[in-house]
Amino acid sequence: MALDVARIRSSFPALDQGVAHFDGPGGTQVPREVAQAVADTLVSGISNRGSVTAAERRADAVVASARSAVADLLGCTPEGVVFARSMTQMTYDLSRALAKEWGPGDEVVVTRLDHDANIRPWVHAAEASGATLRWVEFDKETAELTVDHVRAQLSDRTRLVAVTAASNFLGTRPDVPGIAEAVHEVGALLHVDGVHLTPHAPVDVAGLGADFYACSPYKFLGPHLGLVAGDPGLLERLRPDKLLPSSDAVPERFELGTLPYELLAGTTAAVDFIAALASSAEDRRTRVLESMRAVEEHEDRLFATLLDGLAAVPGVTLHGAPKRRTPTALFSVAGRSPGEVYEALAARDVNAPASHFYAIEAARWIGLGDAGAVRAGLAPYTSAEDVDRLLTAVREVAR
Repeated sequence: MALDVARIRSSFPALDQGVAHFDGPGGTQVPREVAQAVADTLVSGISNRGSVTAAERRADAVVASARSAVADLLGCTPEGVVFARSMTQMTYDLSRALAKEWGPGDEVVVTRLDHDANIRPWVHAAEASGATLRWVEFDKETAELTVDHVRAQLSDRTRLVAVTAASNFLGTRPDVPGIAEAVHEVGALLHVDGVHLTPHAPVDVAGLGADFYACSPYKFLGPHLGLVAGDPGLLERLRPDKLLPSSDAVPERFELGTLPYELLAGTTAAVDFIAALASSAEDRRTRVLESMRAVEEHEDRLFATLLDGLAAVPGVTLHGAPKRRTPTALFSVAGRSPGEVYEALAARDVNAPASHFYAIEAARWIGLGDAGAVRAGLAPYTSAEDVDRLLTAVREVAR
């Protein structure tokens, strides 16, 4: 079933302001249904979780519903879903817990392609534990990161590999299942940053082979929050630092302090919204998969037009050409700094920001430095008219 883009756009009040949003990789716009779920929870009469009062039971139900919704989105078990303030915080917390098992002689592997949130926590954890850090590099011209690139850095001392499921900078989608097979062959764990993949494609955590899969609801039409999906048995093995009276159960032992119930309700609403984009199946997991396949087809179709249009503009350079990618274009305009292009596009009500977008290792590796480049990313609400507006604006800026 194809996406009804006009119907989808009608649910996003922000789009009424007349701006063409290509800033989704940094955080999507939010549908009315998600905002309403957040507001309703805030005023519903709610308290700390428990089973005595209606307010306690309501809080408990919000948390359980959110775990179930994420499980349907990612194809994981609800008991393995851990919520945190952000993906960055969750990765730091998880890295510290895992590093308790590491020591000198152990090895941790990170890649130049990743967002720094899937690099620096592991760098710091390796340093603190005495483990050796190993870097995986990628092809500078194509932006491809292959299984062989990763395998070259593995050994029988590898304890963890951190890799992105999709680059937020260049759009590259590495062969995560293939990487997972190589990682598991040497007995290591795989931490996958799924922040940039989750908004653009159906996700099956088990199929990917990820031991941990991290993502952020605000990148898939939800509120600002982070989470990781892990195997409950693996989580049971880890002993994070926590307050003495807080629950030692999994996944609660990883969730520091009281959870933001309103944001969890918004996350559930975001998953329900996604599930209804292009499917009326009975089972929510089925609806999610069918809808995300429709999203992928819609975005790929528009993205082909965008890439062809940008390539045809004199003075525009497209960075990276991975074979499998998210609808994320990174480009520069001759004679204009990335910041100047960003501002010129914004003056034309086209939001396509410029930066390294925290993928600073990738930006430096391909020679763009800390200034980075201009990034245009698509979302389910992106229309053909939006793409035309961006291309027209880029042509004007490049003259």
